[in-house]
Amino acid sequence: MTPDSGKRKIAAITFAAITLPVLDIKGLLDNLAGKHRKAGAFLKDKNLENSINKAHVTLAHKRSHGVTAVANYGTFLHKQVPVDITALIFTDKMAAFEAFPGSVEGERVIPKNEWPHVTLWTAEGVGGKEANLLSKLHLEGKATRVTIDPPATILGTLEFY
Repeated sequence: MTPDSGKRKIAAITFAAITLPVLDIKGLLDNLAGKHRKAGAFLKDKNLENSINKAHVTLAHKRSHGVTAVANYGTFLHKQVPVDITALIFTDKMAAFEAFPGSVEGERVIPKNEWPHVTLWTAEGVGGKEANLLSKLHLEGKATRVTIDPPATILGTLEFY
């Protein structure tokens, strides 16, 4: 790799995230649908089984937090990170899991995103970035929250995208 190609590779990175196994996400959704009436009613017509093909918790985005914030996650690159899923929050237009990353080798992985989450679904015409508003919408009484107690822990891998 030449210095120039290394610079291009870094410039191509737009965010740092913990990638979660889709099967684990789908399993948790199935479990929630069976245990919680509100979650089951919401999920029954969303066809998430077929629409979720990737899942991640964004830690920092170049446009929102800057290149340095994204690069600082390099010490955790390709490492396994436990993520506690504590709630499903949804409206008629979107749904996400509330997510809290744990530690790697004794060092806590702290997201720069104000509300760390895994976007699960957005209605047609709604961008994935809108899911950042779900926690605020819940506080305003405009979104439903189903608490997962005890939290479900899913192991993911920290990656750059």
